[in-house]
Amino acid sequence: MTAPRLKVLLVDDDASFRRVQEYQLSQAGYRVTVCADGNEALEAFRSGRHDLVVTDIRMPGIDGLELLTRLKAVSAETPVVVVTGHGSIETAVEAMKQGAFDFLTKPFPGDHLRLTLQRADEFRRLRREIRELRRVVEGRFAFENLIGSAPAMKGLFESMELVAPTSSIVLVNGETGTGKELVARAIHHHSPRSGRPFVTLNCGAIPASLMEAELFGHSKGAFTGAEQERKGKFEAADGGTLFLDEIGEVPLELQPKLLRVLESGSVDRLGEDEPVQVDVRIVAATHRDLEAMVQEGSFRQDLFYRLSVVPVVIPPLRERRQDIPLLAAHFLTRMARQTGRGGLEFDPATLDLLEAYHWPGNVRELENVIERMVVLSRSDRLAPEGVPSGIRSAGTSIVGAPFRLPPDGVDLEELEIDLIRQALARRNTLLYRMQKYRLR
Repeated sequence: MTAPRLKVLLVDDDASFRRVQEYQLSQAGYRVTVCADGNEALEAFRSGRHDLVVTDIRMPGIDGLELLTRLKAVSAETPVVVVTGHGSIETAVEAMKQGAFDFLTKPFPGDHLRLTLQRADEFRRLRREIRELRRVVEGRFAFENLIGSAPAMKGLFESMELVAPTSSIVLVNGETGTGKELVARAIHHHSPRSGRPFVTLNCGAIPASLMEAELFGHSKGAFTGAEQERKGKFEAADGGTLFLDEIGEVPLELQPKLLRVLESGSVDRLGEDEPVQVDVRIVAATHRDLEAMVQEGSFRQDLFYRLSVVPVVIPPLRERRQDIPLLAAHFLTRMARQTGRGGLEFDPATLDLLEAYHWPGNVRELENVIERMVVLSRSDRLAPEGVPSGIRSAGTSIVGAPFRLPPDGVDLEELEIDLIRQALARRNTLLYRMQKYRLR
């Protein structure tokens, strides 16, 4: 449905075309200003606000391409649709390079221009909303490199702001790809320890036989292969922050020694008798349910209580879908800088597909998808066709489509849980929009 009373500037030297399109657009709810040439159009555009522009290519005086360039110099955000009766691929490419939203060749179906303007207005509003979201995020809700304005993210930011200035141990819970290390780095950056080391250790990437030496260090000759003395991660982080990622992977037999370091602040190197005092702030992270691990006996209860002094939870991306356009825009801007392609932008239908997907890999998966789309796209506008097929199919309605039973069957309980989660995510998005626009 067209937004009410949008103002359109219609530029064409064909009086008959102007009359027909002015009537059809007016009937569709637009306020239309008509001009017969580029000079008149440029003056009208400068003197009054217009939401959308439709211009012919071949006109006396300033032609459509020159008008397009001048209009963009006045307002780069206003979508311009270029129309011509002498269409060619070269002309279309040139118009798109100069910033045209779309290129139409006369004659076209009666409602084609109206539908194109609808898409142009959706794109215009989307860009404005992303810009506003970015402004909000960079203001009140920004915290280091984290991006989001969903209610769950606001709670996360508030918790981080409260805990950062302290020395309390923080346990970050979140699914894979949600940005647990970013949260840890942000807490360190906003703490009194920001000028000291930030040291990381992925406990799930270190063999159990080597983890003790990695954490606590060793003396020369402490074990086979220990050819020289080496500091562990605790000593390396002295005065700063030690980020223990995937803390749930620490072997059960090593957990008492880790607990002792957390409580005493002293480290026992392998092969040495004298403990070494350290001043380290711990931020741990996990995607696992540590409480369940405690119940099953694979994680010590006392260590769990010591680590979870201040628990911080990062919501999965599917529970904050309203942040997807903002995150996608952030990653696209970064890719534009890296590739030198300053005109990169999303087709509105592409963002619809991204918002509809459930993102099991969370923000990391979204970032990888955006990079892939940019690398494989020949155009600066990322079209729906460039979205990976799995995401496209997930965003397509299954009503009326043939259902094929997977070879391993279907877990109806898991399917029901997933559908409920999707419904709740859409409800949260609706409530957020209603709150934003003060709708009852």
